[in-house]
Amino acid sequence: MNNTDMLILFLITLCATIFFTWYIKRILLKARIADNPIVSEHRHKSGTPTMGGIAFLFTISLIISLYYQNTPILIVSFIMLAGGIVGMVDDLIGLKVKEVQKIVVNTSDEVIALGRLDVQPGEEVRVATPKAKAEVDNLLEKGKVKVVGEVPIKTEPEELEKIICQIVLGLFLALTGAVTTLGGFELGIFAIPIVIIAVLGSINSVNLIDGMDGLAAGIVGIASLACCAYGYLFGPMTILPPFLILAALCLGFLVFNKYPASIFMGDTGSFVLGTGYAAAVLVCDIPYFGVLALGVPIISVLVSLLHRAHVIKLPVEPLHHTLNHYGMSEVKIILTYWGCTVLLCIIGIIAKMYIF
Repeated sequence: MNNTDMLILFLITLCATIFFTWYIKRILLKARIADNPIVSEHRHKSGTPTMGGIAFLFTISLIISLYYQNTPILIVSFIMLAGGIVGMVDDLIGLKVKEVQKIVVNTSDEVIALGRLDVQPGEEVRVATPKAKAEVDNLLEKGKVKVVGEVPIKTEPEELEKIICQIVLGLFLALTGAVTTLGGFELGIFAIPIVIIAVLGSINSVNLIDGMDGLAAGIVGIASLACCAYGYLFGPMTILPPFLILAALCLGFLVFNKYPASIFMGDTGSFVLGTGYAAAVLVCDIPYFGVLALGVPIISVLVSLLHRAHVIKLPVEPLHHTLNHYGMSEVKIILTYWGCTVLLCIIGIIAKMYIF
């Protein structure tokens, strides 16, 4: 593809994403398919349409129909489409309420222990863990906490079921035979586990970071544009088309998803972006820069894993919700995460120019 062809690809993807997001948003509003955040600081967002990632599926289908003869575009688009279907199943299951959890506030003058948390005076927390649920009634009787609200918790597939579906997505990509070398190494039979691990990591990184207006779309968009710049500067130019599609998807969705968002992408969208980014990095064989560009979500996953392993303790998971919990504004968090992503990408390009 020449420069004009790639510009046309970008514009088609961008315009289609804007149109389909607008269209899907109208449908979701009429169907009352909306988000109901469990984080206290985000409860004002209740009623915002979710599952907006369905718009990605329409756009990707259009791209497949137009560029089916371009193998890298076809493979990456196919994997994104499959990832979006898996994410949509998660979203549909999540429409069913599993339980209703209490929101309590510490009304005492001292720090109290509730579950794994140390709750400061006047601080609101959600009673989520079995340990917290067992303790909260006793604290209510003593007058140390007060119920100030309730939030519905959506039904989710078991973790093993999620992992199996994500492994299948990685297997789909591996079976295309498009990934035979990576970072200068011939993979051989090891291509299958490496591809599966990469897809798993990318999906969960993007999915975890998708918790604030435009956060995930902005980060993946910046990372994808940086990968385009990397391909333009260092070649080959075949790197550009898959990342141009990803960048255009993100930018088109940000028209409606930037703060304050009027639509959320849901797991449908985060799975599209996660699988698409992994597929693009693997098919285009830029693992080192690709991982660095997605460094912010990867670090967020590591922090959450440390929390779940009881190495550190977060009042709210993941890290961006903890920062918001402690008073950092949502806009400042989003801009900080975007800025860190830009910085990592610049470091990677400079390192390639002058070191490697």
